[in-house]
Parts: sequence; structure tokens; C-alpha cells
Amino acid sequence: MSTDNQEANTVAVTIENGVAWVALNRPEKRNCMNPALNRQMMRVLDELEYSDDVAVLVLTGEGTSWSAGMDLKEYFRENEAKGLGATRRAQSEAYGWWRRLRWYHKPTVAMINGWCFGGAYGPLFGCDLAFAAEEATFGLSEINWGILPGGGASKVVADLLPLRKAMYHAMMGENIDGKTAAEWGLVNEAVPLSELKSRVQAVCDVLKGKNPVALKATKDAIRRVKEMTYDNAEDYLVRAQEAANSFDNDGRKEGIKQFIDDKTYKPGLGAYDKSQQK
Repeated sequence: MSTDNQEANTVAVTIENGVAWVALNRPEKRNCMNPALNRQMMRVLDELEYSDDVAVLVLTGEGTSWSAGMDLKEYFRENEAKGLGATRRAQSEAYGWWRRLRWYHKPTVAMINGWCFGGAYGPLFGCDLAFAAEEATFGLSEINWGILPGGGASKVVADLLPLRKAMYHAMMGENIDGKTAAEWGLVNEAVPLSELKSRVQAVCDVLKGKNPVALKATKDAIRRVKEMTYDNAEDYLVRAQEAANSFDNDGRKEGIKQFIDDKTYKPGLGAYDKSQQK
């Protein structure tokens, strides 16, 4: 098997009815992320981002894990043995696709079906929404083997959790289940594993019905304004709406028309019918 084929096999992709189900595919290693997987994920994101067949991307894991974090042997030990250049390259490959997820053109949903550890908090944060199995296990184990939660993991918990919970989670090295992750705010919601895919499918079906230009503008706005003052956010959001209008002014007008003139829907109760848009 060639190196390219070996890398390709680290990620499994299935597209069904507008949803790309993207699975980290190293179940024998609890889907820990090695350089091959990181390179392949960037290729997959490249291929799917502007595909007409994809409206929503779901990131999950094969087997019983979402991702156990970074591959300690390949990502850390072997790269460190090759010197600083190899370490920096591996970091760039991993952080690159996580960053790509944060600003992805399509809505993204993390479906946490099992273990989610350390470095896996990077792509978890990169996804717009996150749903976990109640039985899933989350942990920052770095402190247990003598390093800090790097790769953005410290930033993730600082952004998503209250200070005391973030400190406890990072300093104690204790695991939490999916229900606790939802209570703390690491994920939107936790449901029994047997119901996880159907719940994520229902969320995807709702997202598919929204205006895609508005969705992209909205997800970008939430991430951007979080770090802005109120006045700067006000100004940014005015400009962002103007930019969205320039891309899809007809969509905005169609939604208003269906509400005011046609009286066929109410914005507070659902999305307008995109199929009627000319």
C-alpha cells in the first residue's frame, strides 16, 4: 500500500442527503491524530467545502472513540527525534485543519461518540455545534504525563468553561462524561449513545433548511464578536450584513416577502422556503 493510500484510509467519508459524515478512522488507536491523519483531514476539508452535494459536515469517529488526542508515538516522540523543523511541521498540519474548521464555509457539527481527549479539543472547538453521547469520556490528561494542555486545548476550556471549572479540568487530569460536558458547556447537548446519530441528523436537517449565506455570516460573526468591544462588534455586524446582502440579497428579500406578502411562514417558527427563491 502506498503512503498516499495509507493516509487516505485514516479518514472515512460518507455523503448522504446533503450531509457529509466525516469519521476519523484509526479505531485501533482510538482515532488519535497522527501526521498522516492530519494531512488527510485537510484534503477532505478541501474537497467538501464547496461541493454542491454537501450542506452540512459532521465530524465523528469510527469505533468507540471520537479521538483520544494526539498520537504520542508518531506526533510527539518520532517528530521530536527529527528536530524542531519536524515538530513545527506536525503542529502546522494539525492546527491547520482545526483552524480551517473554525472558519469553514459549511456548518459543522461534532458528534462525540466516545473518548475525546487532549488535542481532540481542537477540532471539537473548531466545529460550530457539538453533541455528545452521555457515555462519552472527556479529559485533559496532559497534566498526568507532565505537560500543559497545548494545541489550543487550554484556550478551548478557557473560552467554553467558567474559570473554576476550566482550572479544575486542566489541573486535575480527571475525566468527565458527556452529561457533565454538556452541563459545563463543552458541548451543546448530551444524549444516550443509541440516540446520538438521530439527534445529530435532526440538527443537520434544520441547518439544511437555512439560507447558506446567512449561516456562514452568522457563524463567523459569533466567533469574531466574542473578542470585540460592543462598539466594534456593532460596526462589524453592520458591515457583515452588507457583505452578505451583496452575495445573496435575493434570499433576504424572499424571506421578507414570504412573511409579509405571502404570509406563508413566521420567522420565529422556522425558516422560509428556499425552493421558492428565484
